[in-house]
Amino acid sequence: MVINGVALIADFGLSLLLNPVHAIARLGGYRAPEQSEIKRLSQKADVYSFGVLLLEVLTGKAPSVYPSPSRPRSAASVAVEEEEEAVVDLPKWVRSVVKEEWTAEVFDPELLRYKNIEEEMVAMLHIGLACVVPQPEKRPTMAEVVKMVEEIRVEQSPVGEDFDESRNSLSPSLATTEDFGHV
Repeated sequence: MVINGVALIADFGLSLLLNPVHAIARLGGYRAPEQSEIKRLSQKADVYSFGVLLLEVLTGKAPSVYPSPSRPRSAASVAVEEEEEAVVDLPKWVRSVVKEEWTAEVFDPELLRYKNIEEEMVAMLHIGLACVVPQPEKRPTMAEVVKMVEEIRVEQSPVGEDFDESRNSLSPSLATTEDFGHV
């Protein structure tokens, strides 16, 4: 949706059309930590949500993964299933992977099919991590985030000579007419 030339992200209403239990749980992954204590929204909470969205785009992972709704389980498998189905917090997961210096492992494999964009991806990852700092006063403002993003220069187009065709797995829903040579 665009209002006065400003793009707005409006997924929340659509997500509620899905399974309500999963939709509500998933929306919690975008909430800043301070929102559980204070019901008032703030610009710093919006920065946090943007950071989660950016991490989601870069990793290809949902902001939080919650256990499936109740299903029959045997007593012997409860402990294993609970461990497998534990809540995964995307910002914490990304921080832990980066801390272990496995930064390349964090990116969505679909993004890795483009050559020569690693520096830009790492820079965007750092912006996302700056946005999801747990302390709101340590997060940048959206104006600062915009400036950081604008400073990232992409010297070559990801589609064209730098595109690795052998790794092409575009689904028709993600491809553009340019991808198929149509005008």
